[in-house]
Amino acid sequence: MAARARTLVFLPALSTRLSTRLNRATNLAITTTSRKCKLLSVRMASSQSAATSSLTRDVALPGFAPVQVVAGPGLSEPDFSNAIDCSLFKQWLKNMHGEKGILTNERISLIQVQIQGVDMFGSRVGFLKFKADIIDKETGAKIPGIVFSRGPAVAMLILLESGGQTYAVLTEQVRVPVGKFILELPAGMLDDDQGDFVGTAVREVEEETGLKLKVEDMINLTSFLDHTTGQGVFPSPGGCDEDLRFFLYRGKVDGETLKMLQGKETGLRDHGELIKVHVVPYSKLWRTTSDAKVLCAIALYEMAKKEGLLS
Repeated sequence: MAARARTLVFLPALSTRLSTRLNRATNLAITTTSRKCKLLSVRMASSQSAATSSLTRDVALPGFAPVQVVAGPGLSEPDFSNAIDCSLFKQWLKNMHGEKGILTNERISLIQVQIQGVDMFGSRVGFLKFKADIIDKETGAKIPGIVFSRGPAVAMLILLESGGQTYAVLTEQVRVPVGKFILELPAGMLDDDQGDFVGTAVREVEEETGLKLKVEDMINLTSFLDHTTGQGVFPSPGGCDEDLRFFLYRGKVDGETLKMLQGKETGLRDHGELIKVHVVPYSKLWRTTSDAKVLCAIALYEMAKKEGLLS
């Protein structure tokens, strides 16, 4: 009976250890299989997407495998071609495989891109929406890749000194995406692929405020950022590629000029711009609006002064 008792005590312990090892082996196999299945499912989903689209093109990436680009449901052939050939999409691909690009990390792979929407501004692509199938090869997990592309833009902090006080010039505009009128800095998108940020800044100021400024009087606030940043600001990189450059203008005006600016209606009406100019004391600017451009410009301006980069 004693021997049997020892056997009864021993066997459950052995059974437990064997069971634990079997469970570990099983869990490892399930985890490995799960990762492979995730990777396979992403590739299958991409293949099914390509199969349902008659518009497909392989785009070369230097140093990487070509990426397959497909058209989303309802996208026309001209829009599909315009999307792939536009500077917005080319710049995104350049960022992906360039210095600090996502694809330079070997564990990340770009499987496919689906073009979902194109908004033309005349003959050029103004806005582009697409979805990139990007996976972590180590886990098989899919990385969020929905992109609203609008490209580079400028914003201007205009400070006018009058009567011993400094004032900032803002514009009030209809902003349909948030459903509100917003007080913000004069700003605008680049109209071409030449990268003329300062020229665009001067032009936008005149269109939105009526002020005629000189290119040589504009100070690029984003040029004070470290060169590793690209010396631009991404206000919403989780979903949009907008790359902002901030410029500063400082000048002196008389009281009559401030009165003329206050409440002035401007903008390109035939382009749907309904703009009203506002003049705000600089000391109150940071509390006046929720516009991220305003708050960012103040931060750049004040830090540049603190570091002795501006007097």
